[in-house]
Amino acid sequence: MKKFILTTLLFILTTQFSFAEKDLFALNILKNNDIRGVKSTLNQQIKYANKLNFDKFITTYDKEYKNGDGYDLEVYSKLVKELWQNYDNIKYGIKIKNITFEPNGIAKVELIETSHADIPVTKKMNGVLSSEANSIYYLKKINGKWKVTSDKIIDEVTSMLYGDAMNLDIKLTAPNEVTPGYEYTASLEFVPPKDTFAIASIAKDKVEYPQKQAKEVFRKLPDDNILERLFIANSDKVNEYVIASIGLTKADIKDLSIKLSLTGFGYQIIRVNVVDEKPASNDKKE
Repeated sequence: MKKFILTTLLFILTTQFSFAEKDLFALNILKNNDIRGVKSTLNQQIKYANKLNFDKFITTYDKEYKNGDGYDLEVYSKLVKELWQNYDNIKYGIKIKNITFEPNGIAKVELIETSHADIPVTKKMNGVLSSEANSIYYLKKINGKWKVTSDKIIDEVTSMLYGDAMNLDIKLTAPNEVTPGYEYTASLEFVPPKDTFAIASIAKDKVEYPQKQAKEVFRKLPDDNILERLFIANSDKVNEYVIASIGLTKADIKDLSIKLSLTGFGYQIIRVNVVDEKPASNDKKE
């Protein structure tokens, strides 16, 4: 009897849905399936990347992929291969913040990307690579599977620090977005360890492949521990990197002779996106 009552009650509840409600119910099921599909693709990327499985990793991208820096799938593939050849112990992670679906069927995913790797240099000096970026991924369902068609980085910071530089609280700032030909200031600030002589430089370069070596001009860190430099954004509408380089040395005085020893060095890189529209504000980012 109880089974009959429960079955009847379930029938009554389900038959009370209007056609519109049934349609909405079905759409919600489809949307939830699509959300799971999008998450699955992005999680597979992380899984394959952490295993350095390039062949599987690249299958999560559409053949017509092109990112916000103008790289197509061929160029992007070269970048990934070169990176993994040089750093085979990078661990990647993502945190999905929001998923929305546009009318054309494209899934827009806002997420945070992270990476980390230990970089031993010598027995006496170790290093660490770390990166964090706020990104937007665009995915499209192709033959029933969600593929990444494009992505763009809103902001990012990458650090490669060695020795005593790993303990520094580095603040590298620049505008998040600039227009072509726009004049902007980049600022570097950190407090060097006690009894340490610090030098630093700030340079910029386009985000392009192959990447060119930025011209560095090292200076002694001023007494206020702040180094600034003025730049003009390129007129080619190509995004830029601002690169800070740091060197730390100590003097060992013995028998009237001075010996300088390198105690730490490193780099910190942030992104400045060059956009057509005038930025809403010139707020700096760290």
